[in-house]
Amino acid sequence: MEVRHKLIEGFEKGLVAQAGLIAQGRGEAFDYLIGEKTTKEARKAEEAAIALLLSAKRPAISVNGNAAALCAREIVKLAKKVNAKIEVNLFYRTAEREKKIASFLKKHGAKKVYGLEKKHKIKNLSSERANVDDALWQADVVLVMLEDGDRTEALKKAGKKVIAIDLNPMSRTAQKADITIVDNLVRAIPEMAKNAGKLKKASNGKLMTKIRSFNNKKNLHLMEKLIRKKL
Repeated sequence: MEVRHKLIEGFEKGLVAQAGLIAQGRGEAFDYLIGEKTTKEARKAEEAAIALLLSAKRPAISVNGNAAALCAREIVKLAKKVNAKIEVNLFYRTAEREKKIASFLKKHGAKKVYGLEKKHKIKNLSSERANVDDALWQADVVLVMLEDGDRTEALKKAGKKVIAIDLNPMSRTAQKADITIVDNLVRAIPEMAKNAGKLKKASNGKLMTKIRSFNNKKNLHLMEKLIRKKL
């Protein structure tokens, strides 16, 4: 109920688009099927994701209205711990909503938020999400949440590593990302922020071992099996 309250409040503040409310409903259906808890597979993916963010030269976190409304403070904490830039990127884009989301993130501790200037355009993407600021354009690793599959593919074609938080292990986003965390972002982001500090002390060699030992396809298959058992 707290999640729904935050989304409704976010909608009333102009952070969340109407379509975002529908998308959340789809996500909650999958969350129910995984038991509304973080699985061991999700924890493995989160650990690999943190390692990838920490080993990146220019990590970025892409934030839309739902993500900001649900866990702005935790996103900012994670960004600080992995030294990532935050950029607002919207499908149902308006300059007004972008400004409100950026202001909301700053209110929750972000010193700088990218995305208000559209200096670059990602190829192979027809939606407004192709128009990006410096953070996403220059990033070598991008964390995306509540994502469109076509943008994940476009980011990959642009030479970036993509980490996705997606409750549907069979979605195009989940299948195309380098690391997919099949979990509700209201659990995943706080957990990643909490654990990033511990892993930050690890050597580069240890980080690379964690990244290389993670098999995204295998992990997604295990999550799909878990969901099918619930049906």
